[in-house]
Amino acid sequence: MLKAYFLLLFVTFIWGSTFPLIKMTVGENDVYIFLTLRFAIASLLSFLIWKKQNFKYGMIIGIFIALGYITQTIGLTLTTASKSGFITSLYIIMVPFFSYLVEKEKAHLNHIIALPFAITGSYLLSGGISGFNFGDFLTLLCAIFFALSMVYITKYSKIEKETSLLGYQFLFVAVLNGALSLTKPIHITLPMIGTALFTAVLATIFATLVQLKYQKVVSTNTTAFIFIGEPIFAMLSSFIILHERMTSTQIIGGIILIIALVIASLNFTRKTNKENYIEKGVEEEI
Repeated sequence: MLKAYFLLLFVTFIWGSTFPLIKMTVGENDVYIFLTLRFAIASLLSFLIWKKQNFKYGMIIGIFIALGYITQTIGLTLTTASKSGFITSLYIIMVPFFSYLVEKEKAHLNHIIALPFAITGSYLLSGGISGFNFGDFLTLLCAIFFALSMVYITKYSKIEKETSLLGYQFLFVAVLNGALSLTKPIHITLPMIGTALFTAVLATIFATLVQLKYQKVVSTNTTAFIFIGEPIFAMLSSFIILHERMTSTQIIGGIILIIALVIASLNFTRKTNKENYIEKGVEEEI
């Protein structure tokens, strides 16, 4: 269980640390083409490495993820970055709800206690919000899609081999973003291709494979709280690499998010027989 927790946390670190890299190499108008390149490369490599791929389940997960990226990207053009970051983080609230509807997984007491800490921390880290517009609505849809993708990743990884859920998942993300990239002038640079290749291998294939293998071990709800570390790592890496300043409010928000993450992980030592069995199976696969 501890190995699963730290690997998921490492994935969160990878995602967060890619923010400054993407910011340095991808322009605001090039997001769709970048996502197309990133996920097309990830899909191609997945099909080459793992021949057997599940079309139906991969498609469902891929559509949710693609819609999440699309609504977030469009929403960001209509609202502020701080509001987008905070509203997107609300998927933490939604995951337990959808997890119960889809898998009948109930939230533990520590998840309920950690929830207000997570919301408060995200609010402070993003700088707060004021007003509500159509961009905010689209970003709210983004949070719903990301929450659903997490739930179905857990659901399908329990009944299918994890590597069989990669190829078509990435392909559908690439196709949907590719369709939208045609609405704008296509601008591809060598640094963008390099970033797409790097994120395709590390932040997409490796990260998704870890998520597929270990999210079912620690539960969808706990994983959602682990992923709140992403904006913290994004903030720290932006501070180190881009020399972006952090306000005292953001620092306090980051500390509160860490507290939420710790609270959410308190029940890791109380494993059921079923959890022990699942973990043992996953360890043997790895």
